[in-house]
Amino acid sequence: MNSVKSRVYLLVMSAICLALCLVLPFLTGQIPQIGSALSPMHIPVLLCGFLCGPVYAGVVGAVAPLLRFALFGMPPLFPTGVAMCFELAAYGLIAGALYRRLPASRASIYAALIVAMLGGRVVWGVVRVLLSGVSGSAFTWAAFMSGAFFNAVPGIIVHIVLIPVIVMALERAVPSLRHAKAA
Repeated sequence: MNSVKSRVYLLVMSAICLALCLVLPFLTGQIPQIGSALSPMHIPVLLCGFLCGPVYAGVVGAVAPLLRFALFGMPPLFPTGVAMCFELAAYGLIAGALYRRLPASRASIYAALIVAMLGGRVVWGVVRVLLSGVSGSAFTWAAFMSGAFFNAVPGIIVHIVLIPVIVMALERAVPSLRHAKAA
């Protein structure tokens, strides 16, 4: 792909992923516990990392919670939305960077995804600790483990099952997918 086509592709794919970040939570929004457990905004950001690379995915991840709050009032901006901005940006950055650097294989997709999910959760925890210092409330180890892992098990399973299947299908449909990422 030439440079202009590549940038247009990356912008369009990033915009689609951002739009999905805004729309997917409506599928689970009627029952907030299910929505927070399935983490529907995480899916498009992780896909953006694989499709568009770390920079575009990092921007989509950072912007999505803010834009969704501005348009729909959810997620609550402080502390949830702010922490999600950093968490989703980390997801996109890590998934995109690892996917580009690891050899082209099914195992590499899973490795990039799992490391991104762990890294994003650690970033979320660090930001929540920092924000709790600002707000004066406590964010304990138990709260971190509960929010990042125990309550997130359904979303973790959905991500591990769904995202690699989509990425592998796109790799078959668009053989130049790994090479299309300029950022």
